[in-house]
Amino acid sequence: MAGNRTPLVAGNWKMYTTSGEGAILVQDIAELVEDLAGEVEICVCPPFTGLKAASTVIELDRLDFKLGAQDVFWEEEGAFTGAVSPRMLKELRCDYVIVGHSERREYFGETNETVNKKVHATFRGGMQPIVCCGESLELYEAGETDAFVRTQVREGLAGLDAGQAAALIVAYEPIWAIGTGHTPTPEKANDVARMIRATVGALYGPPAAMACRVLYGGSVKPENATMFFTEPDIDGALVGGAALKAASFADIARAAR
Repeated sequence: MAGNRTPLVAGNWKMYTTSGEGAILVQDIAELVEDLAGEVEICVCPPFTGLKAASTVIELDRLDFKLGAQDVFWEEEGAFTGAVSPRMLKELRCDYVIVGHSERREYFGETNETVNKKVHATFRGGMQPIVCCGESLELYEAGETDAFVRTQVREGLAGLDAGQAAALIVAYEPIWAIGTGHTPTPEKANDVARMIRATVGALYGPPAAMACRVLYGGSVKPENATMFFTEPDIDGALVGGAALKAASFADIARAAR
């Protein structure tokens, strides 16, 4: 992990926790990571219904936490039943928005084009996107990881300026590793992270490439987190299942120190 980029460990709670359960989880995590303030950036990403409760706990307890949403729509308002706009998220003091998670792509038909719209909307709304990319098992076994992920990055990040590119976060999440217990080797994950950084550099220049953070996600656990975090181009993790248990999430965050 590069010394000039602050590590980020973000917990994607997916469709788990009610607002009350989420508030308790935030408090439980906070008690375990007090010693990490200033060293590791910690972000919690509850479901939409839990954002207000988590935001309130973070504010009232004066926690050094960031708040993230799991998705966003690209319009400010309108007749878009079920959608949530950047302005709505910003009012709840969201700092980050997860964009283009593989589950959104698979179950809700998201494409590189819609991901790009959401990336721009997130920046317009005054938040930072955590842009997810990753390949299927078939592509991985065929040796097509780099070409596929490079296309996701190029199309998903098209049209930014250098300042936005420097501020974004890209999460490499191989689809075949999410929730399966299987992971690429840390060296392979770092190779892909380096390629992602090089792609950002080709689009927006070396300073943006060096400043943007690249996370690894996919079956991250306390047992394997340190191996990924010691790689120079991996700047933290987007954590799924392990983020729902305060102790395991805290252990992962501690490993990023």
